Amino acid sequence: MSNAPESSRRVISTHSLSKTFSHTGTQQNVLDRLDLDIREGDFTVIMGPSGAGKSTLLYALSGMDRPTLGTVEFDGTDISDYSEDRLARFRRSHCGFVFQQVYLLDAMSVMDNVMAVGLLVSHDRGGVRRRAEELFEMVGLSQAQTRKSATMLSGGEAQRAAIVRGLINAPDVLFADEPTGQLNSETSTRVLDLLSQVNAAGQTIVMVTHDVRSAARGNRILYLRDGHVQGELDLGRDDPGWSHRQQRLAGFLDELGW
Repeated sequence: MSNAPESSRRVISTHSLSKTFSHTGTQQNVLDRLDLDIREGDFTVIMGPSGAGKSTLLYALSGMDRPTLGTVEFDGTDISDYSEDRLARFRRSHCGFVFQQVYLLDAMSVMDNVMAVGLLVSHDRGGVRRRAEELFEMVGLSQAQTRKSATMLSGGEAQRAAIVRGLINAPDVLFADEPTGQLNSETSTRVLDLLSQVNAAGQTIVMVTHDVRSAARGNRILYLRDGHVQGELDLGRDDPGWSHRQQRLAGFLDELGW
């Protein structure tokens, strides 16, 4: 489990964050006046029933979607009114993303997929390549594997490559949306071990998941329902055993009617 020090620094803060969608003339409040802080170094996990607004919240926090009302502050700066171009530049420099689908381009090698993202921020090709090589080594992908097309990788290998892509620009926050949703149990464990490893090194992570085993990797659990945070659990950073962490989390979820 992460040994990263506790931090009072707020990387992201929301104020009365709301997101409303219109469907067949009916307004649906997916997020309803959320006040929320994401602290530096935390591994925050967002859980909740289907339709609770988990992914919507992640997209709002990362600037991928705009709130209907309220604000999102990143390091004290309100990004809610940024233009689309400015938001795109902001995301490239400050946010990393890992999705359930890896979204690697088949026509490019795995290395080139990562380099393409890194070079959007830095013109130092050599520096970007060196960082990519270091990250690939960290996640256990060989040089031969990085020269392959993404179609030639296993699901777990492709997801590890996607994590490298998410980390290439040294983001302030790594956002993960169901990153193990399409992986088997053994491969999921490897990917979660990797996320725990980078969090232990100080990387702030916000992850959406419905899986208790995955969620137990976080130190902070937010339970979202009907657009509100219905409960919060501090699992801490010490590792008394995964079974114990999962039992605590399962009890918390039972109390909330999971």
